[in-house]
Amino acid sequence: MTNAGDGSAPFSCIISNTMDFTPHTEAERKEMLADIGVSSFKELVKNLPIMEEDLKIPSGLSEGEMVRLGHELGSKNQAAPRLSSYLGAGAYEHFSPAAVSALMSRGEFLTSYTPYQPEVSQGTLQTLYEFQSMICDLTAMDVTNTGMYEGASALAEAVLLALRETGRKKVLIPRSLHPDYKTVLSTYTSESGTQLIEIPFKDGQLDLGFVAKNLTSEVAAVVIQNPNFFGIVEPAEAIAPLAQAASALYIASVNPISLGLLTPPGEYGADIAVGEGQSLGIAPGFGGPYLGLFACKTKWLRKMPGRLVGQTVDVDGRRAFVLTLQAREQHIRREKATSNVCTTTALIAAGSTFYMSLLGKQGLRDLAYQNLAKARYAFDQLTQIPGVRAAFKAPIFNEFVLQTTTPVETLQQRLLECGVVAGLPIKKWYPELENASLWCVTETKTKADIDFLVKTLRGVL
Repeated sequence: MTNAGDGSAPFSCIISNTMDFTPHTEAERKEMLADIGVSSFKELVKNLPIMEEDLKIPSGLSEGEMVRLGHELGSKNQAAPRLSSYLGAGAYEHFSPAAVSALMSRGEFLTSYTPYQPEVSQGTLQTLYEFQSMICDLTAMDVTNTGMYEGASALAEAVLLALRETGRKKVLIPRSLHPDYKTVLSTYTSESGTQLIEIPFKDGQLDLGFVAKNLTSEVAAVVIQNPNFFGIVEPAEAIAPLAQAASALYIASVNPISLGLLTPPGEYGADIAVGEGQSLGIAPGFGGPYLGLFACKTKWLRKMPGRLVGQTVDVDGRRAFVLTLQAREQHIRREKATSNVCTTTALIAAGSTFYMSLLGKQGLRDLAYQNLAKARYAFDQLTQIPGVRAAFKAPIFNEFVLQTTTPVETLQQRLLECGVVAGLPIKKWYPELENASLWCVTETKTKADIDFLVKTLRGVL
């Protein structure tokens, strides 16, 4: 392989050009750090758990001795399954069959290159085509791309599409939208003069009265997240007629596992459906790599960002697959491109395809039901503990917000000492919800796990 991904230059040229931008002096490094608003590299990575202490590794160790030392050091980490975690908020613990990682590890998928040459890429192209077909079935949408970076950027791309198509500058977004999604969306639109108008919530759900009043002819799109950041199921069907009346696009950000039970966005009138695909068989990892889902109605097919695999026939009439309808800046002039997304997380999309194939339609429905039933059981049991109450009464899927009389940080520390990772504190985003935390329960938790949590929380309170 001698050319770059877009065929524009040899790799050697890219490497040399990249090296020209490397800061060679301390002054250049300081200037670069100052440009991004930090004073040092240490400040830049302050939120990462970097070990600064000297590991005191003896010199001259053999490979076997080094591996053993690595295992000893690694055993000091606290991680699943040693801890029982109830964190969620966009990164979910689901059981993934061993077959998923085994198939993803095969060289045909693990080392596959961008399939620009269909004659040598039929396997990769067919896998991505099947992924598209499954996501279309799941969301009840007409077409989907081969995946994007993650759910937040998929939502941002959907909003950009709406802004381009309508020529308007206002977007309604829920206050109950995932805070990270809001941040990414704000970054994407910060230089375009776009006004992001937050929809308040009542008992955790969208304030439909606010939507009806503010969804005017100046609004490019209305966004919902279903279930929302609080884990609450939104009245999604009520939004479509309001959006249609204002000629605004309706964008739904969804949890794909929830679609085993909830009405899919294509059936309640959404124009675009986006979401985070990590829950489809991908381990939470340390924040990635993840998988952005992007599906839409046929009307927006040629405006959709990213890659699209189409099915055709070759000269002999045999079924074949190709990349098609590409409107990215690598393929057409930048000023006419609808997207600058030049990479797809194809390996993660392949893993999700394997996962969905193994589950099947009924398996996905059963999985969603387990999430709902176990979360509801945990919710009911936890809210019976003195000093614990539900922040909202609206219906939930597999997450819920609890408020406690004891500070959340104190509970976190006490539960961690008992081997339990508590829910996520949400005070920094929602200061009006005093001592509130977001808890997640998936199919990985047994009744015994939940009963232990209840007993332990009752004890530390």
